[in-house]
Amino acid sequence: MAIDGLIILDLAGKPIVQSGFRAFSPAYPLIHIDAFSSALGRASRPRDVDPVIYVPSFELDAPSACCHLPHGGLTFLCPVSGDIDPLYAFAFLRTFIEILQDYLGNISAATIKDNFDVVYQLLEETLDSGGHPLTTSPNALRDIVLPPSLLQKILSVAGVSGLSNAGMHGAHTMGAFSSPIPWRKAGLKYNTNEIYFDIAETLRAVMNKSGAIVTSSVLGKIETNCKLSGTPDLSLTFTNPKVITDPSFHPCVRLTRFAQSKVLSFVPPDGHFTLMEYSFSPSSQLSSPPPAGLTAVVQNQANVQVPFNVKAVLRVTETGGSFDVTVTSRLSTHTIEDFVLELCLGEGATTANCDVGSTAEWTFMPATQVLRWAIPSIPSSSGRWNLQGTFISSSARPRPSRSIQTSFSLSSHLFSALKVDQLKVTGELYKPYKGVRGRSQGSVEWRVEWAVDS
Repeated sequence: MAIDGLIILDLAGKPIVQSGFRAFSPAYPLIHIDAFSSALGRASRPRDVDPVIYVPSFELDAPSACCHLPHGGLTFLCPVSGDIDPLYAFAFLRTFIEILQDYLGNISAATIKDNFDVVYQLLEETLDSGGHPLTTSPNALRDIVLPPSLLQKILSVAGVSGLSNAGMHGAHTMGAFSSPIPWRKAGLKYNTNEIYFDIAETLRAVMNKSGAIVTSSVLGKIETNCKLSGTPDLSLTFTNPKVITDPSFHPCVRLTRFAQSKVLSFVPPDGHFTLMEYSFSPSSQLSSPPPAGLTAVVQNQANVQVPFNVKAVLRVTETGGSFDVTVTSRLSTHTIEDFVLELCLGEGATTANCDVGSTAEWTFMPATQVLRWAIPSIPSSSGRWNLQGTFISSSARPRPSRSIQTSFSLSSHLFSALKVDQLKVTGELYKPYKGVRGRSQGSVEWRVEWAVDS
């Protein structure tokens, strides 16, 4: 499988960077840009555009597709043709975005334009002429492509950038791939040896009109920031590894060791990296199949419980409608943070008037007809939070959305209750400082019904 190329569009939809489409006509990337722009123009919202856009073959030898991914106000396009899995293209797009973040920090049109030389060098190193991903390890890339620095900018202003870049690039490429471990540099030294593990889980759920769970899933990942000297060999153990299902690992992890003993054994890359991704389902902890007659009970246990409850009384009239939404926390010890509820009032909605109390706030966006209710924090013993209001619509019979979208976050809480037991270090004499933090977030869709007043 091969990727045809990569195109980066700014907020206006204009290309600012594109790889060389050597095997295609000059019109090939333009046709895919036009296909994306046309799909965006037909959609009511940018998120409604299909992630894979079919591109007909009337100007090409064969039909193709355009995979796209938004990030930081930019859109990354990846044209593909032939027999290729779109997930292959999306995996490369996400990897390339992570590489740009590692080099440039926050990605925007301005940072891309200020570092054209670095971006194009990264394109040449990460994607070969045949469209196959090549070098994607940040540590290996830093031995080949110089990161932007203040020194380079000063030398560029002084008019000797060509000499400085040539000398510095030559010094780096001489040491490229000098380490026997491709994801870790040789000779690393830190005054303080420390490593941090950030365990993050995301809940996605759909609730029916009665408040029961239709479906729910939890995806987790372990983000790591490593600042260790030398070449340490680490072993990370968990107190409850059975909660981990469908794991995927960084190439540094020894798969055989994890399959045998559920221990993460690895030589870590330097700096930030994703150590592991996984999913969690309560049903995975059941040691035996359910007895006859208890299937429904087990299916209910297979869903992760949503940490709050939403009840809504919604009415539609000929000129608008009214709503009364109540949110209640189900947690006994943790505080729900950054709670946001969004309700689309339908085409024609012009104004809304709400009462939300003192600490919460609400906004109505006429362009999207979305009512947004934000609560900074919902303590475990705070009781009920209420949103009451009315709206006016220019439509003869308003048709508001039949679903309410909610999002939230939880600090120091994991849905899977995954816990790190200990970290062992071999190959080095020091004992590093270890930091572990857990956090969760989620988005829940609540399906509702609107009563119609005659």
